[in-house]
Amino acid sequence: MAVTVTWDEASARRLERQFLDRPAERGTPVAEVVGAMLGAQAQVLSAAEVSVGVRATGVTRADVRAALWDGHTLVKTFGPRGTVHLLPAAELPLWCGALSAIPTGPSPFPPDVRVTEEQAEQIVAAIGDALDGVCLTVDELGAEVIARTGPWAGDLVMPAFQGMWPRWRQVMHRAGQSGALCFGPNRGRKVTYTRPRAVVPGSGAPSGASGEGALGELGWLVRRYLRAYGPATPQHFAKWLAAPTGWAVGLFGELSEAGEVEEVAFEGAAAWVAAGDTQFPDGRVRGVRLLPYFDAYAIAAQPRESLFPGQAYRRALAGGQAGNYPVLLVDGAVTGVWHQRRQGRRTTVTVELIGRGLTGRLERELGEQVERVGDVLEAKAELVVGEVTVGPHA
Repeated sequence: MAVTVTWDEASARRLERQFLDRPAERGTPVAEVVGAMLGAQAQVLSAAEVSVGVRATGVTRADVRAALWDGHTLVKTFGPRGTVHLLPAAELPLWCGALSAIPTGPSPFPPDVRVTEEQAEQIVAAIGDALDGVCLTVDELGAEVIARTGPWAGDLVMPAFQGMWPRWRQVMHRAGQSGALCFGPNRGRKVTYTRPRAVVPGSGAPSGASGEGALGELGWLVRRYLRAYGPATPQHFAKWLAAPTGWAVGLFGELSEAGEVEEVAFEGAAAWVAAGDTQFPDGRVRGVRLLPYFDAYAIAAQPRESLFPGQAYRRALAGGQAGNYPVLLVDGAVTGVWHQRRQGRRTTVTVELIGRGLTGRLERELGEQVERVGDVLEAKAELVVGEVTVGPHA
């Protein structure tokens, strides 16, 4: 391990490659920005819009939605960790091949609720058939799945927010990860689903790879992850994907033997970068950034204790889990949380500082970033420095 890397060097390179050091130039395709992030988590679409917008000069939520629904350069589907993401449409076959090759962990459901692997495959195939060329709401899709599989798929056995969900929904994310399903345009207030080729004209629905093909696509994903968030360990990669740690260790070993990744010393411990990608900036990135709920950088950058130093680890994480609070980055480290409350065409952004006072420089740059968040959301934004009283994921 001849190459040694400090936290400041790694942080500077990650921020640069994430367009968080300097936003992408005006006119940069939105899909290119999303690709650099390795997807924008999008359970809350407005949060994904801010994630993309703060990284790209002049981009607003309307531009992100246009790329998704009009230009079809983005696809909304189930990505890493089985969570909803925006992904570049051009990369969707690679994503589906890689995600489908990740072994599933033990089911969190009791035996009388869970589906067998054979049933899961039946459900995924039924979803793909039902969505071929159409957009369906979840209830419409459920009826089609049950008709193609059997009444067992419709048993109301999964605890949900305000009731019970049918059995088939526990593997819905696998349908997205395999390329059988993605989100379609809303029908009024109702979410719809379709097959990717209905959203991306001229494309077929990707299918999961296996064997050598799967290793190739997994290698692509590991290299992309290390380019964006390296140096990193197999354990970091597994956490980012919600994948088995032992499997990730074996995968990194295979890729090392193939010469696709190499080891470096990162803060005194062994970590990995993509082969040949060993150049890092000198010094530390300066500046202020506001990152929204579930921002890719806050979730993926490791070690988390360095990104969330001191009091920030307790205040800005929910039980050690990143993404549940929007965070303030100052010079590459989390030093605050924030929350925005919108009323009509105006939004108030409250920023709570952690372990530091408000300097003139910080107030000036915070004001600029709050204005940028307002521009992305197409609202007039006002900065308030004070306590954030809402809980996580509010």
